[in-house]
Amino acid sequence: MSGYLVDDATLDEIEVERATYAPLAEATRQLSDLSIRTRVSPDDAARAQEHLDAAIALLGKDVDTESYGVRHSRIGVTRAWGNAVVGIRNPIAPPLTIVHHDERVSAEFELSAAYEGPPSLVHGGVSALILDQLLGEAAAAAGKPGMTGTLTVRYRRATPLGALRGEAHVDRVDGIKTYAVGHMADAEGICVEAEGVFILPRWARKDSAAPTKFE
Repeated sequence: MSGYLVDDATLDEIEVERATYAPLAEATRQLSDLSIRTRVSPDDAARAQEHLDAAIALLGKDVDTESYGVRHSRIGVTRAWGNAVVGIRNPIAPPLTIVHHDERVSAEFELSAAYEGPPSLVHGGVSALILDQLLGEAAAAAGKPGMTGTLTVRYRRATPLGALRGEAHVDRVDGIKTYAVGHMADAEGICVEAEGVFILPRWARKDSAAPTKFE
């Protein structure tokens, strides 16, 4: 499948890429939040725009023609660094660091003003995005990776911006279909629940050695 790449990147090369571009993405995340909340004068905003235009011109000097995709090195490190939830090179991503436990996955993260829907609350679509990733990661961690077939989300109460936690685990497996469940919660308890069906695509059914963890 296009976008799944195997390369010869060494561990040192991967760490250099991480050290070079992850801080750039993090700075851009902070910029997104500041762009929403700043109260500086028009003159200061114009000066900031000049710096941004210069940064865009500099970064645009050499770019890939396609998206980052998923890159699997021959030494066994998988990089989904352009992913909208876990991608360390993607400023849109929070990003989540997903922890693998014996029978589940979890993540602790913080959502800023850039993820707002109703005032001071997380946009419902953002919650669905994050839960889709968590459930899919749980399926992959169980050795049953797949593409989302269906995702059912139940909003039990409003999800506040700020510190949150997510968990997911596989409920059952039926052939090429894996059923996973999970939730997002704040300090007061569960805010959103989800269940999903993940289907192993045809192109992957002959290859059971698909990577199960994204770094």
